[in-house]
Amino acid sequence: MKNLYEKSDTFIANTYARYPYIVSKGFGINVYDDKNNEYIDCFSGISVCNLGHCHPDVVNAVKEQAEKLFHISNLYYTKSQTELAEKLVKSSFADRVFFANSGAEANEAAIKLARKYGFDTYGSNRNRIITFSKSFHGRTLATIAATGQDKVKKGFYPIPDGFDEVPFGDLDALKNAITEKTCAIMMEPVQGEGGINIPDKDYVLEIRRICDEKNILLIFDEIQTGMARTGKMFAYEHFNVEPDIMTLAKALGNGLPIGAMLAKNFIMESFGPGSHGSTFGGNPISCAAANVVMDIINRDSIVSKTEENGKYFLDLLNQLKEKYKFIKDVRGLGLLIGIELDIEDKNLNLVDLFAAEGFFINLIQGNIIRMAPPLIIEKDIIDRIIEAMDNIFENF
Repeated sequence: MKNLYEKSDTFIANTYARYPYIVSKGFGINVYDDKNNEYIDCFSGISVCNLGHCHPDVVNAVKEQAEKLFHISNLYYTKSQTELAEKLVKSSFADRVFFANSGAEANEAAIKLARKYGFDTYGSNRNRIITFSKSFHGRTLATIAATGQDKVKKGFYPIPDGFDEVPFGDLDALKNAITEKTCAIMMEPVQGEGGINIPDKDYVLEIRRICDEKNILLIFDEIQTGMARTGKMFAYEHFNVEPDIMTLAKALGNGLPIGAMLAKNFIMESFGPGSHGSTFGGNPISCAAANVVMDIINRDSIVSKTEENGKYFLDLLNQLKEKYKFIKDVRGLGLLIGIELDIEDKNLNLVDLFAAEGFFINLIQGNIIRMAPPLIIEKDIIDRIIEAMDNIFENF
């Protein structure tokens, strides 16, 4: 008889290089495998369960909504969707929200809206979007075209046109890429999958100035950075700028599938009836969860807690950097942290080494540990992570 690993490999598309752990349940910052071994989740399902696994308030909201209404067409009004849109608008720069099911869908909506606004305002030639090297915007054809990593595009040619990639951080290259066809600049305020790359504040301010000067829209992909992850409700607040369009997903539903594209009124007016849609976007259950997520972030002072604990975590990691010269760099905002390693032995299985110590970690770009633990983490758990890291690194 096949075990679960074999069944999974037999019946599920092989699109993930899965770690050999069967996760059966999770509560707070902990997850448990099928043998009831406990692990501290140090990346929150990739910055999704920001409030921890199975937060009781979110669970109750989902239960209550599931007993009332699973789904109704977006041709009708629903309370949970409307309330969530109002909360997002009042918490941000935006005036209106379009709901989707995922980050990729939210980014698709942003791309379509930017092009439609360009068409409506300037004509059919205003349709190109500038994006950045090392960026990541999703797995659909349009969002891999926007992504600045060749590995996600390999084998999917022809890649849709309409995107102009420039080196991240190179202002001259950005300026040279702008033409009369440029309708938008799309960027992550912190590049997540690309390696936790944080732009200089002056660089972001100058991009905003250029957009204002040339009537170009600024799109911020906050799929990974939004919802208090960086020590602000939204990462754009770190740079004293406002985008024209912003996308959210991941932590918005704390595990329930939901995405959102937010924009200012003068842009969102280009999305009239029939211009875009989503059958399940903004479904009542996901919106019920997201409403409670927004409430908990405010009620429990999650933003300030994340800022404080993020600085604490970074300080301890920088102390480790002084001890171990193969720690090439430590960088982060809030509790979105990257630890870049320069290790000769490329066969080291860091995921298993940390799992043996009771921690689930995530590697990006092959040599960067991405730390994005639930935002409810306390300092004593951060101390335990540092102790485990120290124990592992001293054997290298």
